[in-house]
Amino acid sequence: MIDTKTVAITRSKTDAKEFVELAEKNGIRPLPLPTIELVSKGDSIVEEFLKSMSEYIPDYTVFMSSKAVKLLFEVARKSSRYAELQLAVANTIVVAVGPKTGEALESEGIRVNVMPEKTFSSVGVGESFTMLNAVGKKAIIPRSGASTPFLKELLNKIGVDVLEIHLYDVCAFRDTTQWNEFRELFSSGMIDGIIFTSASSVRGFFEIMTKDYEEDIIVEMLKGLYVVAIGPFTADELGKFGVKNTISRVHTVAGSFEAVNVMISGDTIP
Repeated sequence: MIDTKTVAITRSKTDAKEFVELAEKNGIRPLPLPTIELVSKGDSIVEEFLKSMSEYIPDYTVFMSSKAVKLLFEVARKSSRYAELQLAVANTIVVAVGPKTGEALESEGIRVNVMPEKTFSSVGVGESFTMLNAVGKKAIIPRSGASTPFLKELLNKIGVDVLEIHLYDVCAFRDTTQWNEFRELFSSGMIDGIIFTSASSVRGFFEIMTKDYEEDIIVEMLKGLYVVAIGPFTADELGKFGVKNTISRVHTVAGSFEAVNVMISGDTIP
């Protein structure tokens, strides 16, 4: 009998479609694991964003996730300010952190002007700005309230003035009944790997899991798994918990899957 490997990813079933397809094509059993959920700051986020656009007059609008794009435009659509938001964003140079965020923007009729070629993270965005002759320019970044100040500080060092607008907060996923299968498999040593997709998902994972296990036991059990971080900030967060991990070479779901698949194929844990 073929030993089918089971790999979890810290995303909901809806958000893990790409991973599920890749896993099934490669004979791996996928297990979406909703780890965090977004808490919108309400309908006022569009008004706040548009007011900031009008007063701050940014040269660039930087989107760091498809979630931020979808939330902002969904609220604008409901409040009949969609066209106004679309025009305000389109009148700036639009930067997307990666392909998924770019696709989300284009689905809203927004042309993406700048995107990192390989490193789809704050570091990649910073590298892109170094090639834009952006010294003295302004950038507005609609994002999560849980975001670190790294990107803002990085762009400031380059000479870009930055205004961050917090659209939503992040908390650990509250409906943990969806974790029942994972808990059972994890306890039985039947989870082979986990892909962590953000620093927030790492914190959410431990917040949820420590309701049933001691933290040191979780860390010990993770030592026997293929643990992949989608990017350096996720890896750093795992490091804070003492979890050894491999950083995806390309900071995307596909890149993360490739990393875990290579380890599974070689049957080695780095």
